[in-house]
Amino acid sequence: MSTVLPPRVTPRRRMPDALAPASMSAAQRRTVHMLASLLLDYPDTQRFERLDVFAANAATLPTTVAEPLQRFIDRARESGASDLQKRYVTTFDLKRKCSLYLSYFATGDTRRRGTALVTFLDAYRAAGWEFDADELPDYLPAVLEFSARSQSDVADALLAAHREGIEVLRAALEGMDSPWADIVRAVTLSLPKVDQATRERVLALVSEGPPTETVGLSLPMPAFRKTGE
Repeated sequence: MSTVLPPRVTPRRRMPDALAPASMSAAQRRTVHMLASLLLDYPDTQRFERLDVFAANAATLPTTVAEPLQRFIDRARESGASDLQKRYVTTFDLKRKCSLYLSYFATGDTRRRGTALVTFLDAYRAAGWEFDADELPDYLPAVLEFSARSQSDVADALLAAHREGIEVLRAALEGMDSPWADIVRAVTLSLPKVDQATRERVLALVSEGPPTETVGLSLPMPAFRKTGE
């Protein structure tokens, strides 16, 4: 029976498949995070022209991680720069569960978001780095760049604290058959295995989405530099 009202009961959404961490060295892990940082950012002309360089670096990684990175690069080449740019905007700017801002998954557009963003800035400074970019400090490509460049336990802590967001992002992208799903898959393969409690929290976020209280945000959007430079 059809109805114009929204259903009261909906199917529980599937969790993304649990991935066993790939075996890799610390240097290879840094390479994964730097490649993911570059490939998850807006695919401007400069990045698109460096796909061969990215592919050469991906080829140095273990097969389980190299394959999804290479799949993305192949799909990017097939799409072409213009089409890839349009898909990027449609995917990451217009879909809540495809946000590249990690704290958004836990706080949404609520008053807690500002505090979460300050926590990222404090974490960077604690590791001896300053965030100096036009994005917000919880931007996943920036966090991955920090992980690749700083070799800091602080980066590991940030990624671990926001693992739910990374898994929700992967679930959303995989559900759309998005080319960027392979990049987030590679990141997931570089991280410790998700425990059951985290999987339950991810399932809740996959089903319900981020909190939706709307407030104004006016934090400065301060790319990293060493403190004192």
